[in-house]
Amino acid sequence: MSLPRFAISGSTRFAEQVQDPVAEAARRRTFAIISHPDAGKTTLTEKFLLYGGALAREAGAVKARQGRRSATSDWMALEQQRGISITSTVLQFPYRERVVNLLDTPGHRDFSEDTYRVLAAADGAVMVLDAAKGIEAQTLKLFEVCRQRRLPMISFVNKWDRPGLEAIELLDDIERRLDIVATPLTWPVGIAGDFRGVIDRRSGEFIRFTRTARGATVAPEEVIAPGRAAGEESTAWAEAQEGLGLLQAVGADFDEEAFLAGEATPVLFGSALTNFGVRLLLDAVIDEVPAPSPRLDVTAAPRPLDAPFSGFVFKVQANMDPAHRDRIAFLRVCSGRFERGMVVTHARTGKHLGTKYAHQVFGQERETVEAAYPGDVVGLVNAGDVRIGDSIYAAEPVDFPGIPSFAPEHFKVARVTDTGRFKQFRKGVAQLDEEGVIQVLRDDDIGDQAPVFAAVGPMQFEVALHRLRNEFGAPVELSSTRYTVSRLTDEESAPRLRSMSGVDVLRRSDGALLALFESPYWLDRLESEHPELTVEPAFGGNHP
Repeated sequence: MSLPRFAISGSTRFAEQVQDPVAEAARRRTFAIISHPDAGKTTLTEKFLLYGGALAREAGAVKARQGRRSATSDWMALEQQRGISITSTVLQFPYRERVVNLLDTPGHRDFSEDTYRVLAAADGAVMVLDAAKGIEAQTLKLFEVCRQRRLPMISFVNKWDRPGLEAIELLDDIERRLDIVATPLTWPVGIAGDFRGVIDRRSGEFIRFTRTARGATVAPEEVIAPGRAAGEESTAWAEAQEGLGLLQAVGADFDEEAFLAGEATPVLFGSALTNFGVRLLLDAVIDEVPAPSPRLDVTAAPRPLDAPFSGFVFKVQANMDPAHRDRIAFLRVCSGRFERGMVVTHARTGKHLGTKYAHQVFGQERETVEAAYPGDVVGLVNAGDVRIGDSIYAAEPVDFPGIPSFAPEHFKVARVTDTGRFKQFRKGVAQLDEEGVIQVLRDDDIGDQAPVFAAVGPMQFEVALHRLRNEFGAPVELSSTRYTVSRLTDEESAPRLRSMSGVDVLRRSDGALLALFESPYWLDRLESEHPELTVEPAFGGNHP
């Protein structure tokens, strides 16, 4: 079966259609990329597109250096200014007769809530590590998010062409810090900074490291027989063989069952900047990441892949294209065949939704999609009532589990500095709340006059301010609060909590009540003196 052409900017998508959702799902690989900032995630994302043919012969990172364009995945102005990934994006491309759905995630732990939402739509993940730094604090936070989703994960040790840690040391770091078994699929010949190539442990082949001019083209791969490699690489080859012997002695071999259970991570070595190792990594994604499977609904019953169309919304994003000023709800297809123009039902409201304006998004660019299958991501344009976590279906009703919010740990009061722009302020706050950029908490008696912005990480405030000012024209100031800890509460406990010193109760837009405390001390005292009051940990918090 030949692969339909799609997801390449300017090309024709889905030139041929296949009706069987089960067969189409088997061809899908939907995965996310996570990493610490500066580990090379955005570069690797661009190189995946290069190898999939989606960037022709020139990778976006290369063009960016020449000032002609920015990386495909980091499209927001603030991302380009700061050089980090703030939002998540969806990229799709063909590779090896498969349909690859790549979900790029924010590269900073302050946006781990957004990462969690994206991972809800993925069937696997790739964790990118810097060869010189190994597991960093923010990597650990993002990995914990991945573990909460119970996703199988492949690890890619990047920048091996630069000085760094020893390979065995990196494996020890992964196992010790993440409590997961590291099973290398490839093994480097030459220490970090003196990269000679990698040995593919599955085939025993030695693939010699080669550079490409600015990483602009697919890296040529010279496969060399072990006997010749031993003669040409001498000491580096002998040291690599010692490492392989150690791996064999400790049983660090790939175990598919442990991988799928999230107990082991296959590891590959390479250099995204020079493109070396990218093909091997992409092959591992195709070979090892599971295809879409039936998704469990709220009753824990699996929705068959060949059931009528269904999906859930994992992301909402407005103003991706300032010229359109529209709003896109990103929907992961879970079953059946999505067809543009079909009428679907919004599970939360029971209302019917039209899908005439359905797009597949390629970074900031978009094209109309005519059909999609389980594992694909469809952007529904201006579906106003749709929120993160909502389920959408045709014919047979289904309701998938929602996506819980993380426990906020930082709080600021937001006020518009120009009262004449209050309408823009209110509209902007509502939009950022729907997207999950920040959580918005309100006092029932005050409403929108001075909402509290609640965030998992402080950089979320910076994004909120930037977008309110630049997208909505609302000049805003944020002032500090006394709150440091949050807990979920209920209507029965709220009046008594409000009457206590050092505690306040505010309402989130989803209706949940959050009790905010000045310090963990106040929380501990309340829990010991008033066990009858409801103060439950919110999902994802760091506090005990």
